[in-house]
Amino acid sequence: MNALRLTLGTAALALLAACASTPPAAVYAPNAQLLTQNIPPVPQSLADAVNRYNDFRGHGFVDWHPSQREMLVSHRPAGASTAQLFRLSSPLSAGEQLTRGAEPVTRAAYAPRDGRYVVFERASGGNEVAQLYRLALGQAGAEPVLLTSPDERHAMNVWLRQSGQLIYSSVPIDRTAQGGSRAQIKTTLWLMDPEQPEGRRKLAELDGGGWSASVVSPDEKQVALTQYLSANESQIWLLDLAGGTPRRIAPAPGSTEPKARYHPAAWSPDGRTLWITSDRAGEFNELMTLTLSEAGQGRTALQRVSQHIPWDVSGVSRTADGRRLAVQFNVDGRDELHLFDTRTAKELPAPTLPAGNIGAARFDPARDELAISVSNAQGPSQIYTLDREGKTQQWTRAYAPMDTRGFSEQQIIRWKSFDGTAISGLMTRPPARFAGKRPVLISIHGGPEGQATVGFLGRNAYFVQELGMALIQPNVRGSTGFGKSFLAMDNGFKREDSVKDIGALLDWIATQPDLDASRVLVMGGSYGGYMTLAVSTNYADRIAGSIDIVGISHFVTFLQNTESYRRDLRRVEYGDERDPAMREHLDKISPLTNARKINKPLFVIQGKNDPRVPYTEAEQIVAKVREGGTPVWYLRAENEGHGFQKKENQDYQFYATILFMQSTVLK
Repeated sequence: MNALRLTLGTAALALLAACASTPPAAVYAPNAQLLTQNIPPVPQSLADAVNRYNDFRGHGFVDWHPSQREMLVSHRPAGASTAQLFRLSSPLSAGEQLTRGAEPVTRAAYAPRDGRYVVFERASGGNEVAQLYRLALGQAGAEPVLLTSPDERHAMNVWLRQSGQLIYSSVPIDRTAQGGSRAQIKTTLWLMDPEQPEGRRKLAELDGGGWSASVVSPDEKQVALTQYLSANESQIWLLDLAGGTPRRIAPAPGSTEPKARYHPAAWSPDGRTLWITSDRAGEFNELMTLTLSEAGQGRTALQRVSQHIPWDVSGVSRTADGRRLAVQFNVDGRDELHLFDTRTAKELPAPTLPAGNIGAARFDPARDELAISVSNAQGPSQIYTLDREGKTQQWTRAYAPMDTRGFSEQQIIRWKSFDGTAISGLMTRPPARFAGKRPVLISIHGGPEGQATVGFLGRNAYFVQELGMALIQPNVRGSTGFGKSFLAMDNGFKREDSVKDIGALLDWIATQPDLDASRVLVMGGSYGGYMTLAVSTNYADRIAGSIDIVGISHFVTFLQNTESYRRDLRRVEYGDERDPAMREHLDKISPLTNARKINKPLFVIQGKNDPRVPYTEAEQIVAKVREGGTPVWYLRAENEGHGFQKKENQDYQFYATILFMQSTVLK
């Protein structure tokens, strides 16, 4: 120590002593379900500073009671990890919590005759192998009763309201197959009394994984089925519930019409007409009527109803008496509500609704009261009702730990891509207090047949409101909502054209006086994760870093390893890897093949139980990029699937994302 005194001055010795006596800064540690690699310790001070952005809690509409003015909603209660099921007996009531546990519950339905119990779906650990449960209401201590086999994936489809029976679907999963994969997939439709599940009856066994039962005829003798073949093609079939083979009604058997989307929406009270949505007549998904011949044996007429509204129909609900329809239209990323008279097929005067994006609209079965969920830039989803006289009433009040009334609005921006195609997106600029050119976060949606839509940003609002970043959510070619031609512009060999749309966006950013083109971060999930990695390989010199969340890193390995019930549907979109020319193309454009070009920091986030994009897609890109010496952070949750749903995991992901931003675009 004396030697040290000879070489250090008094001030230096004082600093050394102070450091030796100062306890290390507190750290927010990841929970035991999180595997982290190369992520710096998260200071507890950071977690404390941003914690108020972690607890926005809105409500999602789930179902109406069959006879009482009562509804089911989904909501994450205070202190809970995931959204659960609540029963609201009156507007703005506290609600009775029905389900509990670590796994979210967001889909459920009352028993259709008397509402004595509910049936709900729940999966485990993000594996998406949903099971059906029955839960009795009004019985203290009642526990959910499992109704289905854990070795299959299930979904509630539609009720027979007169008999109280449920039509549901089941699809086998790969872990029950010899060799861990299936060459063929079948969807089975079942009819079950949830109080006597052992007596279930098989209605049909159908080839493929894209089947669902949609709407039951008024006499409950037949049900309309949807066969989803791709984002650009679906069909309507009719199934006799007494037995028999489904028969296709749209497109008509033997038709040479171009591929189109068809979806059943509602029956007329006499069972002679089916209200449907379709894009067969133009670019957009329109409301139409399909009139059937006697006994529903064939199609006789197809009439357009909403051709005067040049946007996609995104939802339809019918009143109990069949006289009105509530129809949602996706208008440039914001769902708007329109009402139609079914007797005249004419639009009714537009109702006055709270400002925002309509997330759901459903008439109740007793009073023709419409439940709607509404979200906007100033808050998460809240539920209102609209009565016959046009009066609205608020049923839920979202929780926010801060005043969100000043949050920035989203604005539509547009730019031209490499081939002249007009591309649009949503942009949220930071508050005026942030001076100078602002760093940019490009957040790319999944799908690819998804869409960036107007609504509350949740945690992402922190990046705008507190870090002063400009947030851009692009709708590249292949996104829904802009017509069927636009939707198909990225298919197969045209895959990288959507990546070039982001290249054109980078050009546009460079022309904006308030944006800093040298500080651009790209982020995306699922297909948006692929886009993020592709931007990292094609435009490495124009970005500062990238965040890949459950993204595809190689199309061939993805198609080989995704769950079998999804594989053929994805081949239509991305291309069939069994074709040699397509396989060569998919290999050529995959980020893993071009990983050596990624020279900016990369953050990869993945759920271990993801059935869509297996975790191996993340681990192979992490390993390959690290081989080239580029810094890679990796976060994997052992109890999650295709994106994090549990709050404690979301919280850590949020904190780590902020650290990554600080080390790339906020330096």
